Amino acid sequence: IQAVCMQENSGHRSNRERTRETRTALLSAARALFIEKGYADTGTPEIVKAANVTRGALYHHFRDKDDLFRSVIEQEAVAVSAEIEQSASATATPLSALVSGSNAYFDAMAAQGRVRLLLLDGPAILGPEEMSRIDRETGGGSLLDGLAALIGRTPDPEVEALADMLSASFDRAALAIAYGAPRDDYESAMATLIKTLAGRAAGT
Repeated sequence: IQAVCMQENSGHRSNRERTRETRTALLSAARALFIEKGYADTGTPEIVKAANVTRGALYHHFRDKDDLFRSVIEQEAVAVSAEIEQSASATATPLSALVSGSNAYFDAMAAQGRVRLLLLDGPAILGPEEMSRIDRETGGGSLLDGLAALIGRTPDPEVEALADMLSASFDRAALAIAYGAPRDDYESAMATLIKTLAGRAAGT
């Protein structure tokens, strides 16, 4: 009986693994095609073929192409957030955490196609409200908390607005770097901006 149970459990694990592998293959294939061709010019038959799965498998995991695209965007946002969190966790002060997080953001956004997905196609396809939701559920909350700690205030509506503006500055810088602007200039400028906010909060 024990041997049978072990075989059944092994089968369940294999099914879960296959399910996970199928989802991963679909996300990977979709990501590559969305970067290469754009959302509008990518069809689900191409994605299925590139992932080497059936059309039924796609619709088992995702409602439609929009849902698949949203999942790709969420995956990218989570990856960016993880890199920022890893960098900031090793720092000692809110100021150093934000500065190192800023540099980590630029590192993360240097991944092929990520600027297009998160800063161009994502907002155009999903809309600003959905992108804001994704941001809040991934790295946006950390930025708000970090900024509040930097300026010594609780996250009130004014601090939330300031965090939105700082986030927009990061995105604008990432776009400029992606189109050939010197990264060092923008890293320096973002560090200056963050230090200025810290200085104003301290009354200097």
